[in-house]
Amino acid sequence: MNLITPDTGLLFWMVLIFGIVFFILAKWGFPAITGMVDKRNEHISESLRLADEARERMSHLAEEQKALIAETKAEQSRILKEAAQARSEMLAQAKADAQAQTADMIEKAREQIANERETALRDIRRQVALLSVDVAEKVLRAKLDASPEQQALIDRYVDESRSSN
Repeated sequence: MNLITPDTGLLFWMVLIFGIVFFILAKWGFPAITGMVDKRNEHISESLRLADEARERMSHLAEEQKALIAETKAEQSRILKEAAQARSEMLAQAKADAQAQTADMIEKAREQIANERETALRDIRRQVALLSVDVAEKVLRAKLDASPEQQALIDRYVDESRSSN
């Protein structure tokens, strides 16, 4: 029965050794352990606080990102509208310029045609006049004699031709 009931000496030494170990642990061990636990607890609390701050910053960044995206989309639509308006204005201006150039070209062509027609009519008149003079000269040579009436007629024609020029 020694195993179930310990001896008084053994019990004394066990209590004495337990007291010494407890005193040493209470004096130096427990403060070191509790200090480490407190440091660990502070570290965990600090980490949780930093995580909450990071989460809060992330939510603010997400809100800022959404605002920037909305602003960017608004700017994009404004730029696209301005580009479409500028394109329309450029097309309208190009059409107006093309119509003005076309009208100018048509007017210049009409003027050129009129000038060429006048030139052609003058050339035809000049040639008709030259032909008429040649024919008249040939006719008059054939019928001309040295009579004073015919000489007066020739002088009158020469005077008329000088006055018409």
